[in-house]
Amino acid sequence: MKRIVVVLIALSITALGVTAESFAQRGAMKWKGSGGWGQGTPYNRMYDPAKVETVSGTVESVGTAVPMKGMYAAATLALKTEKETITVHLGPEWYIGRLDTKIAKGDVVEVKGSRVTFDGKPVIIAAELKKDDNVLTLRDSSGIPAWSGWKR
Repeated sequence: MKRIVVVLIALSITALGVTAESFAQRGAMKWKGSGGWGQGTPYNRMYDPAKVETVSGTVESVGTAVPMKGMYAAATLALKTEKETITVHLGPEWYIGRLDTKIAKGDVVEVKGSRVTFDGKPVIIAAELKKDDNVLTLRDSSGIPAWSGWKR
């Protein structure tokens, strides 16, 4: 009787391990890190609160891009300022797409964010976007993303 109980426990533990492994491989547990957009990821560590600047201009185009290998897509826009046309990363597409304020080609906006370099080109990682009377707060003053759910 004791052997049967031991065998059943061993089989149960093995089955549980195989099931957990199966779910992890299919992505059922991939929520952790938000597809590369979590607070401690290499991408979010690029944001430097000490190098924040504000630029204004007209939206030339709206699109998506994958900032780093393995990340979910970013909602982006090409912003034509007086000096340049620069790509702006707003945040993960799954987050930006759910917001009430929509950005379209021809919109005049003001973007506050940290200037970084991707593939040798300047990019602004946005912390705030103003369009008319609407303000989208995407990061706090420390650079913590609004979508991450992290609290200090």
